Amino acid sequence: MGTVLDDFSMEMTGKDVEKVENAARVIPPGTRINVTFLDNEDLAMRVTAATAVKRLGFTPVPHISARRITSQGMLEEFLGALRDVGATENVLVIGGDPTTPLGPYEESLAVIDSGLLQQYGVKHISMGGHPSGDPNIPTDVAWAALEKKSAALARLQIPGTIITQVDFDVDRVLQWLAEARERGIELPIRVGAPGPASVKLLLGFASRLGISTSTTIAKKYGLSVTNLLSKAGPDKFIRDLQAGLDPGKHGEVKLHFYTFGGFKTTAEWIANFQL
Repeated sequence: MGTVLDDFSMEMTGKDVEKVENAARVIPPGTRINVTFLDNEDLAMRVTAATAVKRLGFTPVPHISARRITSQGMLEEFLGALRDVGATENVLVIGGDPTTPLGPYEESLAVIDSGLLQQYGVKHISMGGHPSGDPNIPTDVAWAALEKKSAALARLQIPGTIITQVDFDVDRVLQWLAEARERGIELPIRVGAPGPASVKLLLGFASRLGISTSTTIAKKYGLSVTNLLSKAGPDKFIRDLQAGLDPGKHGEVKLHFYTFGGFKTTAEWIANFQL
């Protein structure tokens, strides 16, 4: 029987190529590595990062941030550049940070329904999930959007995955997983977990995303709110998640690691961690 740590995925930014190269020896071949679509990155940087992931023997999963796409031409240019380096088979489509779209795509579903992804060779589409909710989207609206995107992939006959945002409350994550299945969302789900990082960095990250981190939740995760300079890894969270999973209730669940505490640090922690 497998564990949530089997076939994990990781995340890098466009600036992390050297860091990924330095960590490559401890990452299993074929590991899915997501490449972000941030405001301070450009097309060349994103494509260079995806190229490096592929060259190193891993599976690149470039992000497409719908509301950051200024035009259909920009989306096609990006997809074409990824196709040229053999990196369009897997993508993650998200709405993105801007509350007002910079172009024609108001949400990730608009990109999925555009038909462009398939034209450029996309064969697997990931999407985002938020166990702790999204401060900018009412809960019922978020669920409806996830249901629509899941149904769209089924209609288009494209396999997909849901990758969740970080949450420090394992009970909340398990409840969200169960609700997703109750709503008929059957896609595999990768639960987001941060690699080891300082407590200050983790709490700051949670605050920016509107993630609830009460003292009770912080203690449950293993964060010392009285020692912000101490480091915390997801050890307890992952063990508690594994212990609480019921395949019949929660479906297929794996892990996705956010590496803001350091890419190599995260890769080495995963390699040494024992469930």
